[in-house]
Formats: sequence, C-alpha cells, structure tokens
Amino acid sequence: MTSEDTLITCDRLVRIFSADGIEVQALQGLDLTVREGELMALVGASGSGKSTLMNILAGLDTPTAGVAHVAGRDLLAMTARDRLAYRREVVGFVWQQTSRNLLPYLTAAQNVALPLQLAGTGPRTRTSRRARTERALELLELLRVADCRDRHPHEMSGGQQQRTAIAVALANAPSVLLADEPTGELDSHTAAEIFEAFRAANETLGTTIVIVTHDQAVAGEVRRTVAIRDGRTSTEVLRRSEVDATTGHETLVAREYAMLDRAGRLQLPAEYTAALNMRDRVALELEDDHIQIWPVDRN
Repeated sequence: MTSEDTLITCDRLVRIFSADGIEVQALQGLDLTVREGELMALVGASGSGKSTLMNILAGLDTPTAGVAHVAGRDLLAMTARDRLAYRREVVGFVWQQTSRNLLPYLTAAQNVALPLQLAGTGPRTRTSRRARTERALELLELLRVADCRDRHPHEMSGGQQQRTAIAVALANAPSVLLADEPTGELDSHTAAEIFEAFRAANETLGTTIVIVTHDQAVAGEVRRTVAIRDGRTSTEVLRRSEVDATTGHETLVAREYAMLDRAGRLQLPAEYTAALNMRDRVALELEDDHIQIWPVDRN
C-alpha cells in the first residue's frame, strides 16, 4: 500500500477514559490503514473499541496518544474550530438510530440540502438554493429514494429514512463516509437494501466508506473486514473474486489474516485457540518460510 492511496492512518492509537479515579483503556495501540475508495467493515464485540475508533475518526472524540490522520488532517493536532470544519467538510456520518440522522420537521430533500447550506460562510463557498436542490435530488435518485423528496421522516419507512440519511452524509462530498451499525434497527431484507445504497455511493461517487457492524451478512459483502478485539486490530478478512478455469464461474474466496503489530504481537482468533485449548503460552518453531504454532502439551 502506497502513501499516495492511503486515506486513513492510525498508528499505535490510544484512547484512555477516566472516571472516578479509574482509567479504562478503550484503544490500546490500534493500527489501521484504509485506502482511498475502499468499502470496508469493522467488526468486534461490545467493548472492543470499535465505536471509540469511529468517534475519533468522525471528529467526535480526541485520541489520548498515537497517530490518526484522515485525508491529510492530523486528528490529534486539530483545534475545536478545525474539528468543526473537519466534521462538515471531510467526513460524513450515519448513526444506527434513524431518528438521529434526520430533522423531523424537514422533508427528505430539505434534510439533504441542509449540510450544503451550512457549509462555508463566504460568497465563494455558499451554494445557491437551486444548486442545493439539484444536488439533493441527484443523491436521492442515486440512493433510490427520489419519491420521498417531499416526505417528512415520519412519512417514510425505516429503510427509506436510512437511505435518506446516507444522502445527507454524502451531501458535501466527504472524503470518507462513516456508518455506525447502520442496519442495526432494520430487518434483513431492508438491511440488504441499505448495503446496496452504500455500494452505489462507493462505486458511483468513489466515496471511501467504513461501516461498523455486527451484521455478518453486511460484513460478508465487503472485500475487507477488520476485526477489533481488546482495543487493537486483531484479524483481517480479505475477499477476492476467482474464476474457475473449467466452468468459468466466478466465486468469492475469503482468507483470514492475523494482524502483527510493531512489537511482533498478534491476536489469534478466539475460536482457533478455543478449539485447540491454547492458553497462557504456545510452542513455536521457525521454518524456512513460516512459523509453526502449537498448543503446549499439558500432560
């Protein structure tokens, strides 16, 4: 991966929360890179640190230590004013709760046009009402909710609200779109429609999209899924298309990798260690082209 195509870089990222004299380390030296134009998923159990990471990338929280760069912005060095501009211009965000994404007293088209109206204060950055309306309708059309343009949120289904929310997040052409459990309140059929909306935004607009999800169906649809465990990236699943030379059929092949940090540490998948009863320590042997790992004989 070259530096030119890397949009997001997290290097040994740390976030510590303090409450009543107790410190909780939500991120413990997390490393992550995301390429420009990627559509990827972040997965992890509750408390793994994935929501903390999303809040940092969205400019809603500040890291304690480490490196976090998004589209050339240093998230640790930004002032409050910089952070506000960053949230308006660089990132779009979609919440799980549909009610948080849209203003109830505005129509779908008005909701999408609002970020354009708020962006910038000078005459060179202010857009005309006609341009805002055209942009809103283009996005609603792309996400297949153009028929909802004059409806208020309460007049739309959950899926229509969420697709409109994606349009709102895309209004200012952000460098990256972040989505926190965007299908969490939806049934499987509607969730599939929401993912198709993300795919349309990624393929048509070239927007980089990072989705936090518990939905394995959604995670399985992207080419790259990164798992977070105990505040670090633990494993990564990469999927690629392969064509059978005999039949010509195309299949999606997935391969799982363990992430290796700068100290040489890796987190083996929990199901692997449980299956072989690996605890405390393992036996290692260096071969010419690989390392073998065995459970320690406890007999």
